[in-house]
Amino acid sequence: MKRKVVAFTGAGISVGSGLKTYRDLDGLWTLENHEQVASLAGWEKDRERVLAFWNKVYANVREAQPNHAHQALARLEAQMDVTIVTQNIDDLHERAGSTRVLHLHGEIVKAQSALDPTLVVDTPAHGFRLGDKCSRGSQLRPHIVWFGEPVLQWRAARNAVADADILWVIGTSLTVYPAARLIDYAYDALDKVVINPGYVAGGPDDFRTVAECATTALPRLVANLLGD
Repeated sequence: MKRKVVAFTGAGISVGSGLKTYRDLDGLWTLENHEQVASLAGWEKDRERVLAFWNKVYANVREAQPNHAHQALARLEAQMDVTIVTQNIDDLHERAGSTRVLHLHGEIVKAQSALDPTLVVDTPAHGFRLGDKCSRGSQLRPHIVWFGEPVLQWRAARNAVADADILWVIGTSLTVYPAARLIDYAYDALDKVVINPGYVAGGPDDFRTVAECATTALPRLVANLLGD
């Protein structure tokens, strides 16, 4: 039976692809007020501003390419039962070749109806603009979990973590809730690792700490796990 590996990833895994984090000194929420561009209140107040912000994010994601960390996880899937649980809204895991990816906070490459959040379509090539409507005649907005909205795929993510033999927490500060609580469900994982250059020492209880960037640490960890 294949070992079950869960990779719980945050913005840090995509830094090596040129994408910004959210809370670092040059992160997205230091450059823009999240209440104005990532909340229902902001959406109702100024839809043009909200769409302009997410169009920049969309353009950056389309230009980015999967890095060695994304590719290492995709390679691992050939021999192990791998689930990616990600807080990221980019599609770099999928483009690297991972096939089981749970997006807790949505996906920038998709749009949803402002009327019915379960009505989801691919983001148009031109991005998001006023006047783009869903099949029910409502404005399309980014398929992103904004502040105050419930996370997506929570039960599937929780079950995957609970069943994991190996849990790697990669490039996340573990300060965003409820997502950060997922590690509490790793009841049976025999190997639990935090991969983040910010964790010089310590980290969550019962976790080994690898204080490196994901792009250097993950290829090595995957190679070790596969016996290369």
